[in-house]
Amino acid sequence: MNEDRIFRSWAPGWLIFVTLFSIIMPSMVVFFLPMANVSVAAGYYGCEPADVQFAVILFYAGYAGFYSLERRFFSYLAAKEYFAIFTFLQMATTVACYFISDLYLLYPVRFVQGMLFASTVNLSLTLLFTRFHSERAREVGFSVMFGLLLIAMPLNNLITADLIDACDFNMLYLDASFLYVPGFVLLLVTMHTVRLQGRFPLSYLDWQSFVLYSAILVVIGYMMVYGQEHYWFQDAVFLALLVAVIALIAIYLWRQRHIKRPYTDLRVLSFRNFAIGMAILYVMYICRFASGLTNSFFTGVLRLDPRHLSYINVANMAGLITGVAIACILILRRWNIRFIWMAGFTLLLFYHVRMFFLFDTQGDEDHYYIPLIAQGLGVGVIMVPAIVYAISSVPAWMGASASAIGLTVRYLGFCSSIALMNFYELYSRGRHYSAMQDILTRTNPLVRQTLAKQTQHLIALGVNPQKASRLAQKLLANTVHIQSQMRYAMDYYEVMAWILAATILVIALVPYLNRTVIDLRSRDVAPV
Repeated sequence: MNEDRIFRSWAPGWLIFVTLFSIIMPSMVVFFLPMANVSVAAGYYGCEPADVQFAVILFYAGYAGFYSLERRFFSYLAAKEYFAIFTFLQMATTVACYFISDLYLLYPVRFVQGMLFASTVNLSLTLLFTRFHSERAREVGFSVMFGLLLIAMPLNNLITADLIDACDFNMLYLDASFLYVPGFVLLLVTMHTVRLQGRFPLSYLDWQSFVLYSAILVVIGYMMVYGQEHYWFQDAVFLALLVAVIALIAIYLWRQRHIKRPYTDLRVLSFRNFAIGMAILYVMYICRFASGLTNSFFTGVLRLDPRHLSYINVANMAGLITGVAIACILILRRWNIRFIWMAGFTLLLFYHVRMFFLFDTQGDEDHYYIPLIAQGLGVGVIMVPAIVYAISSVPAWMGASASAIGLTVRYLGFCSSIALMNFYELYSRGRHYSAMQDILTRTNPLVRQTLAKQTQHLIALGVNPQKASRLAQKLLANTVHIQSQMRYAMDYYEVMAWILAATILVIALVPYLNRTVIDLRSRDVAPV
């Protein structure tokens, strides 16, 4: 391998890291860009918030589906020309998003962006691992790269808060396209045209498995986003989709058993510790995105504008960065993985329980900093140890398949979190709203008294009596709406708290967690 000749001899280590960072960071920004402000994005495209969620799902599906096929392109092209081609394509697709105002044209472009993101992440991490010869350096590089992925969403909110208020939503894509330019220039200057390994021809590409695998991921993502809206399998279309995805999975599994080189070697699931690591990662990803409900509470109930929302989420971002750094140190010091995970999930449990009691119509934002920091710390402490633990549980030659399956598990965790939040928003919220409507009738003396008092207050402010009566009714309806929003968020956080408590109990009781030695000394370690 010619890893020592990939970068020019005069390029110091910090410049190499800056080059890789400036290449991968714009893609991470584009990843969650539609969710920087869901309501604004939905307004621009003239769609529902669920459609914006599906645009992010498609990016993730492209990332997860293309991961295994991407390795063939990685082997075919030299590192410099590989980076140059895919960076240029990323810039082109991001500019295309700027000109697209039709959501159905945006969807395929988002999927392609996910495929390109897979190429960028894989090559960046591989180059980092080839440059870092010690385990300590590799663990630091690994933590930094995944730390960047964790902070992508709050960082997006912080960067785009003022831009969204100042211009149309599509301008964010145009601005993001310029972020690729520094990395593109740096890689042309600092890199040689050297191959990491012998050139393999692009013949016999297993594109059939890629199509099947991607179709499975997209259909599952679609069902997770829109399932509750259509009452799941009471809808004939969703029943047909269920049959289709089962058939696709059966065909895919049959194909993997009968081809010489499987797209993903499913034998990795037979390793018990790998399966445990994937379960931990799945639960963490479901709980991680519960912060979306907190953001909805901040904007919908406490009426924070996007700028102040991004400021309060800096606390969460600081927790994520600190948690990843702590996890890196604990792994290098060979701490018991059981204690690391229990500490992380305990922090997440504290966040959910504390937020359950902080949901109110009024609140001081200073009260939310500690829970947000705790949530970031918990996710940061769990993420990297879970990934490294899972990869260390399988033989090195199965690392690529373990990485692909780990990425799919993260994708399914993200989809599941969206499905759960949509379920509680549409079902639990509607249930509370209906219950409160049954109580707050005109025959209720307390309601009549409240409406009369509110009407008199509005009249005292100079509002016309007839208009004041209508406004009082609207204010009461708005109060019911806010109360139902808080109640469904509390229901969701209560369920998450029980899941986290059960997870902590399982981690404490499972006896197998200490039988895998976390090891990053192998040069063949692949990222999940």
